[in-house]
Amino acid sequence: MIGYILNFGWLGDLVTKLLLLFGVDMGTRFGESVHFFIFDVIKILILLSLMIFFISYIRSYFSVEKTKRTLEKMGGFKSHVMASLLGTVTPFCSCSSVPLFIGFVEGGIPLGVTFSFLITSPIVNEAAFIILLGTFGVKVAVFYAIAGVTVGVVGGYIIHILKLEKYVEEYVYKVKMGHTEIKKITRKERIEFAKENVKETVSKIWLYLLIGIGIGAFIHGWAPEDLLVKYAGPENPFGVFVATIVAIPLYSNAMGTIPIAEALINKGVGIGTALAFMMATTALSFPETVLLKKVVKVKLIMIFVAIVGTGILIVGYLFNYFL
Repeated sequence: MIGYILNFGWLGDLVTKLLLLFGVDMGTRFGESVHFFIFDVIKILILLSLMIFFISYIRSYFSVEKTKRTLEKMGGFKSHVMASLLGTVTPFCSCSSVPLFIGFVEGGIPLGVTFSFLITSPIVNEAAFIILLGTFGVKVAVFYAIAGVTVGVVGGYIIHILKLEKYVEEYVYKVKMGHTEIKKITRKERIEFAKENVKETVSKIWLYLLIGIGIGAFIHGWAPEDLLVKYAGPENPFGVFVATIVAIPLYSNAMGTIPIAEALINKGVGIGTALAFMMATTALSFPETVLLKKVVKVKLIMIFVAIVGTGILIVGYLFNYFL
């Protein structure tokens, strides 16, 4: 009974009854696609509304300034681990990447540590984790989170070892942003923050969700299964590579790509291939690199893409092999 509730079996049955009531034939591709779309839209919105409130309350303890100060106090490899872990609970959007980058570097945080944070932040966040949990189960959600943090830690550490500071635009080091006082807020204010964050998050991602779920519904009902398995199945050695390359020009957050990944996996595409597509869309999107171009030189962006892309490929192949 608990599994039926947690896995949204009740919602699936309810959507089926509703569609049958309106005369939709559930045995057709159209019926399957419509069911997929309605079911995923409601499920994801419920998960977001309930869980982001709780996680946002926790996130109220992690302001940008506090994050920066925490990283300033640490050093060595553990600073990369901490930066990636902080990235999972402070999912700043790509539009925040430039001011964050300037603030971190100006504050004395090493370049590699900064990249560990910026790599992990869009890949792994609480909303994506919760939706992954509800869609694919505990094992996939946990492994995905671990993989995302690992890519951030290793990617940032490699950038640190290569000593690429010379490829940061000179003006970044000259900017003096200063330190702002960390304001203490009450429990009531944290609750209000959580409520507002739910509204803000849903308002920002609803279009991505609808587009992603719409694409997923089309794939679920109409995409030729044999063709997908042939070119993107776990047996195709180039499936992960192709999925990663295809994802780079796209722009979405993790929540918007999860329904697409779900539909691909349901059609027989390797789970590692689908998750590599998710990671590449969020961490290596073209708009993200355009924003980074404002603060770093092209060579550093190319190195960043190569390092993170390689990490995503490795994660994708490992997922296909073990899961």
